[in-house]
Amino acid sequence: MKNSTLWTEFVLTGLTGSPGPQLPLFFLFLVIYLITLVGNLGLITLIWNDPCLHIPMYFFLGHLAFVDACLSSTVTPKMLLNFLQMSKIISFPECMIQFFSFAVFVTTECFLLASMAYDRYVAICKPLLYPMVMTNRLCICLLVLCFVGGILHASIHEGFLFLLTFCNSNIVHHFYCDIIPLLKISCTDSTLNFQLVFVLAGLIQAFTILIVLVSYTLVLFTILQRKSVQGIRKAFSTCGAHLLSVSLYYGPLLFMYVLPPSQEADDQDIIDSVLYTIIIPMLNPIIYSLRNKQVTDSLKKILKIMG
Repeated sequence: MKNSTLWTEFVLTGLTGSPGPQLPLFFLFLVIYLITLVGNLGLITLIWNDPCLHIPMYFFLGHLAFVDACLSSTVTPKMLLNFLQMSKIISFPECMIQFFSFAVFVTTECFLLASMAYDRYVAICKPLLYPMVMTNRLCICLLVLCFVGGILHASIHEGFLFLLTFCNSNIVHHFYCDIIPLLKISCTDSTLNFQLVFVLAGLIQAFTILIVLVSYTLVLFTILQRKSVQGIRKAFSTCGAHLLSVSLYYGPLLFMYVLPPSQEADDQDIIDSVLYTIIIPMLNPIIYSLRNKQVTDSLKKILKIMG
């Protein structure tokens, strides 16, 4: 350790080490990022400006769009810059800020998806009690708890990361600063850090997935008891979009942070990371908007006014 150099900057290997596809990948992910920003910020604007959408369901959907835009912005701009640079260096402070922001928004989205599932449960299973249960105060409290949970989770990992030293290698086998690739190159014993990742990520995902599964199981039983075909279609349309988004989001997270890491899994981890940090934030506005009549009607009204 006395003869080792403590690294103050890292090198991100990116999506591929080959120089050939760098420019095509740059334009591909630039287009995806622009679609993500336009889709999510457009959805936020739509919900904000239409009084008909000022209900709990769209309150949570608007904040999900905000979190998705922030999550993508935490990762994508630096990745785009690295596509155009020969040197893919990121400083230690920049790396820590990127990981903290990423961890906050990823965790917050888990809690938001659980809150949205609970909202759909109350709306469909307890429709008469819905206005009294899902009050503005409860919605704000749930939202605050989502962000507090995200900040607290990120702060724990960030604090333990600062206890580590990096002297053996500064090559991060990823396209952004994530905790598992950083722990793999630490020259300090990171056993406790790995355990924290598995325990905390496992508990958060188990808790939020359980809420989603219980909520939608009860919703399914309630829907099947109804006689109205139109009501069944509307409920399945709304809940189907949410379940699709949840399935796409949680799948890669389970493989990334709950299963034991291995050197051979690096490439698969990168693919999973692209899915939940870049692709899903782009798809969410499309999934929720195209399957939602109120959102599409609101969009048509605005386009008609603009036209």
